[in-house]
Amino acid sequence: MDSDAVWRADAVALADRISALLTVVRSAEAEIGALLGEIESRGVMELFGYRSVGRLFEHLADVPKAAAETVVKRARALNSGRLLDGSPVPAVAPATGTAASGGRLSTPMIDSIVGVLQQVPHEHRDRVEQDLLSFAEDAGHKQVAALGARIVAHLDPDGAEPDAAEPATPSRELSLRRKRTGVWELTGRFDDETGARASALLDSLAERRRADDGPDFRSPQERYGDAFSDAIDLALNSPDLPMQAGERAHVMVAVSLEDLKSGVGQATLGDLGTISAAEARIHACDCQIIPAVLGGKGEPLDLGRLRRLVSPGLRRALYLRDRGCAFPGCHRPPRHCQGHHIRHWADGGPTVVCHRRGTTTLPVSGPPTAGDPLREQVPDLR
Repeated sequence: MDSDAVWRADAVALADRISALLTVVRSAEAEIGALLGEIESRGVMELFGYRSVGRLFEHLADVPKAAAETVVKRARALNSGRLLDGSPVPAVAPATGTAASGGRLSTPMIDSIVGVLQQVPHEHRDRVEQDLLSFAEDAGHKQVAALGARIVAHLDPDGAEPDAAEPATPSRELSLRRKRTGVWELTGRFDDETGARASALLDSLAERRRADDGPDFRSPQERYGDAFSDAIDLALNSPDLPMQAGERAHVMVAVSLEDLKSGVGQATLGDLGTISAAEARIHACDCQIIPAVLGGKGEPLDLGRLRRLVSPGLRRALYLRDRGCAFPGCHRPPRHCQGHHIRHWADGGPTVVCHRRGTTTLPVSGPPTAGDPLREQVPDLR
């Protein structure tokens, strides 16, 4: 159908043309599968020098390896073949292969039927295949798969024999990485139970919210991103959250007093991030986030404590001054660190911010010293 014919055709004619082309495409795919089966029967190594038919089709069709293997697997199920010694290999769904060669079945439909037949005992396959093909004439692949599931349940009501082995340890992996642009990337993979719980949590938090100014126009990705942020807030507010370096997990926001008052400028967020001073003003109103206010020259205000163990305020002073471990060559973030007295507590050293050569040096940040019980370790910036 040329461009002029397409322009003149009505809606029904366009749909009919698409159906006709799909029939041609599906028929061609079925013929390709039959040819691949014949090549495998003759020996692809002897004919073309490839290790497998999947490798041959991967190069002929210029498709990924996984896609090529899927095509070959489908071809084996629809077409009978022979081993290199000549012994026959029957097809799983020969009638489905015949229907596919006529272009009447989509790829998902074929996969649905084959998937059902692979679960059905051999003595029932022919009857089940005919029932599924008859139903497929007026139904989609999802309906055929649902019917197949009911048939399998009827033929084998007890299901597969349960595995007596101990359940495997759930597979859970997560990676959180900050890019130079300030955007964080989250990737991971979880077991089915963890994924289901996470999905239920995010679904409940990602519902559309109707505001006073109109409906919620956020995309699904934006709603789930906001839901993830809300879930983090809920977790941080949990009284069962473990302590980290002697304190509850929190995010430190550092901003100058002038910028905090004016709302103009930038504030330091966490280890590396930045936010505007206006956003810092909003966070400063939240009692769950600890505000750390600096004087004009950057010195921590009202954080000193004359006592043996370091206080949370003193640790924040270390955080704000060192931004990480001060030990030469170490670059660990503050939350992974402890601190040391410049002069040991046992030798009379105070746990306060002290000055040396005109600069604040306070309990110096660094790695703990093994085997020295008298050396007090205040939260280590390492």
